Amino acid sequence: MVSAIIVAAGKGTRMGPNVDKLFLELNGLPVVAHTWRTFNETRCVDEMVIVVREGLQGAFMELAKTCKFTKPFRLVAGGPERQDSVWNGLQALSAAAEIVVIQDAARPCTSSELIAATIAAARETGAAVAAQPLSDTIKESADGHLIARTLDRSRLWAVQTPQAFRTEIVRHALAGVRKRNLRVTDDTAACELIGQPVRLVVGAEPNPKITRPEDVPVIEVLLRRRERSADDPVRVFQAPIVRSRGRGRARS
Repeated sequence: MVSAIIVAAGKGTRMGPNVDKLFLELNGLPVVAHTWRTFNETRCVDEMVIVVREGLQGAFMELAKTCKFTKPFRLVAGGPERQDSVWNGLQALSAAAEIVVIQDAARPCTSSELIAATIAAARETGAAVAAQPLSDTIKESADGHLIARTLDRSRLWAVQTPQAFRTEIVRHALAGVRKRNLRVTDDTAACELIGQPVRLVVGAEPNPKITRPEDVPVIEVLLRRRERSADDPVRVFQAPIVRSRGRGRARS
């Protein structure tokens, strides 16, 4: 069984006060509905756990009803940090879940093809992440004012979601993070701590996350383009590219 955890418990403070980015309407649907719909339509995903802020369960239940989502799902309350929300989601998975794919709700342009590719890579390697090689020149600064050095961008990657794992691996990795009272910004960082290799999966299409107000018009254009492509019978499929990252084996 493949389960998905959609992390929808963040406050989105960088969007400004009194703005819930997950319920911004883009191309006719709230942001989170686009993300949820894609997972609902992805054949290799069997069930979903939606991690939400306390008090918003009713809004998500109504959204599922309005959008007529058919795949089994459960709502779980989030935690203080993203990693706590993911942990709560892991506790709610079905016992039969062999693979779990974790997705930021605020990343509505993720394709079913990319989801399937990360799941396939996780079956083979144990962990996989959607990623893009960096194209900009990257500088390091100690004080935020002056450049200290230039980094070698040929070895740098921007990781995204979906991130897929064999379920026992990500549970073991995040348990180690919690035991050491560490903070990680994504789940593959927890895998690095136990020496678990993570496969890089390069998507063929843009997969941005809504973080700031200026992200909204860009993502709206991408969603409209995707809708037009879905209606185009001559659309050419481009498979994601899978690359290796890490050489170690998981340690207990």
